[in-house]
Amino acid sequence: MSREPRIRQLVEELSLEEKVRLTHGANDPEGRATGYVAGVERLGIPPLRMADGPLGVRIPDESATAFPAPIALAATFDADLASEHGEALGRETRGKGQDVLLAPGANLVRVPHNGRNFEYFAEDPVLSASLAGAVVAGVQSQDVVATPKHYVANSQETARAAVDAEIDERPLRELYLPSFRSAVEAGAGSVMTAYNDVNGTRMSDHERLVRDVLKGEWGFEGYVVSDWFGTEGAAAAANGGLDVEMPGISMAEMQSAMAGDDADAPDPAGGDGDEADELPDAIADGMPDHESCERFADSLADAVESGAVSEERLDDMVARVLREMDRIGLLEDGDDRTDGAVDTPAHRELATRVATRGTVLLENDGVLPLSDDADVAVIGPNVDEPVLGGGGSSETTPVVETDPQAGIAERADGEVTVAHGLPRVEGVSMLEEFAGVDADEDDPEDSAGGPDLEGAAAAAREADVAVVFVRDTASEAVDREDLRLPGRQDELVETVAAENDRTVVVANSSGPIECPWREEVAAVLENWYPGQAHGEAVAAVLYGDADPGGRLPVTFAPEGAYPTANGRRYPGVDGTARYDEGVFVGYRHFDSAEREPTYPFGHGRSYADYEYVGADPDLEDGTVRVAVENTTDRDGREVVQVYVRPPSVEGVDRPVRELAGFESVAIPAGERVSVAVDLEDLAFARYGEDGEGWTVDPGEYVLEIGRSSRDVRETLRTELEDGFRKRVRESLATRESSSADRRDR
Repeated sequence: MSREPRIRQLVEELSLEEKVRLTHGANDPEGRATGYVAGVERLGIPPLRMADGPLGVRIPDESATAFPAPIALAATFDADLASEHGEALGRETRGKGQDVLLAPGANLVRVPHNGRNFEYFAEDPVLSASLAGAVVAGVQSQDVVATPKHYVANSQETARAAVDAEIDERPLRELYLPSFRSAVEAGAGSVMTAYNDVNGTRMSDHERLVRDVLKGEWGFEGYVVSDWFGTEGAAAAANGGLDVEMPGISMAEMQSAMAGDDADAPDPAGGDGDEADELPDAIADGMPDHESCERFADSLADAVESGAVSEERLDDMVARVLREMDRIGLLEDGDDRTDGAVDTPAHRELATRVATRGTVLLENDGVLPLSDDADVAVIGPNVDEPVLGGGGSSETTPVVETDPQAGIAERADGEVTVAHGLPRVEGVSMLEEFAGVDADEDDPEDSAGGPDLEGAAAAAREADVAVVFVRDTASEAVDREDLRLPGRQDELVETVAAENDRTVVVANSSGPIECPWREEVAAVLENWYPGQAHGEAVAAVLYGDADPGGRLPVTFAPEGAYPTANGRRYPGVDGTARYDEGVFVGYRHFDSAEREPTYPFGHGRSYADYEYVGADPDLEDGTVRVAVENTTDRDGREVVQVYVRPPSVEGVDRPVRELAGFESVAIPAGERVSVAVDLEDLAFARYGEDGEGWTVDPGEYVLEIGRSSRDVRETLRTELEDGFRKRVRESLATRESSSADRRDR
């Protein structure tokens, strides 16, 4: 029997109680899944198991490959690599016996302070959408349901479960929705709603954005799942388009499961199992109110019987869940699903490759790459541990890991000395706080004790090169206080640079940081949160075994220069964050305001030099072909970027330029290559606030081709043909995909 008739037959055979059981979470008997939907044994419907996983599959008390953070993947500007990354995440999910991966994060990076930026891709919708779609396609190829999140406008962790994002339709359509649409078009089987409201309506209840846009206009046939305790009224959520409510159990039960084997379960304050231990204020501010969450298990059946929710709506909810279970093979008699694998040599190699390719060389006066026999001082409070990620649901425990100190010592032929300079910068583990787990008493003792800036200075004086590792801290549920490095790390850099004019700074950060010392040092590398391969990957870049292939997916600038440096916009006033910067987010803002960023979007240096020697547009085919020559005697990697400058239209504010396409390409020493860059329709169009929908204005468009949003090497001017303008409008126009088309993907 084909899929749809089989799904309809199953729905007809289910009782009301069984239907409701398939729309909410329950306790996982094995205590492994992040989310668990109990099956219906009498009809052969197995449980559905969901696992966290933006940086790697997270199962309590178990290990998996700890991949670099998504922002590091985004810095590669490579959709093919992102697809390969997604495939690996899917294999690891299958290898752990899970069916759904709660990833990727598809929110736009709007607020540089956002504690969850490391889980997202970029400040630009074209780059973010390209990578989100590629990761989803990779995950889904492994018979695993991908769950892009958090739909939509989850731009901050401060008061994330209470804030109302007030957004006009144009920025919604041009900036915040494209990544989710791309994920849906790539075949995502599930979408997770955000905690926040949008324009006064809770996202789990948002009929217009969930039922009308996601399911109607985009033809999404998968299921929509809430973030954990992200709903309030059961009937309002179901009628708004939510299909599955999570976690479906009490806060205390969930905390006990999250504690795993390493800690006692929290002691609930009340006798009903619904109250849990208090969380630190900073984290509690970003958590949902679990007491106001009306569970589907308690209320949905009554709502259907009373007519508050139609049985047709409940049947649709159930069918959407069953459809995705069937698509990944869960409803088959035999198990023909793709085999899974965890921590394989191929996954370890991929983790290293992504960490290497995502590393961005921000500054270099010739000190890099290091010579093999250089005496190197490795300095920093955390050089003896890898930066695996930020705090929260993305926390992953690897089987193997390398730290910077060990990675450099393994690679160097010269003498390597180590100085911490400062006490360890402690990361934030939201999961440990949430589960009531005490910090690990077996953590390596900080050999630096208290601050020892003089020891760091002495090590720098005796070395040929000083490499200073600095880091920020970030976590789900809490935003960064500012963009400065925590503690006295800026002072540490300045102290070392005063003693050695060949000082290299390696920054491990969740997003933009301020760099007050950048003119005092010889080189700066942005290394993000590189995961388990931290030491191996950064050593490969420092010594030139690999070209720094990364480019900035976010703009670096002083804290007060961003468009959200305004209380109305962030964190909001009276519970409302007003997105009145419109479409001028990230580099679009800096271009419009004519402000010079510290490092622009798309910026990144190579150890090779490149000359752009011609470009030829083929707009009918939607591409630009660019000739790029490596003018040095070493192999390198270039990221060719194409931006569109639109014509001026009276009364309409348009960004100065918008990213239209990009291509990361390896170019051997002394060779010239022809690079084909596909152009995205989004960059040529705007969304009219007056109900006109997508518009492609007539007039002259300028294609800027170069190395960043501020480094243009070739310029092409063109008048768009009427046929091209019509095609772009039609491709972006809101439309309802047919069910047949969705089933065929």
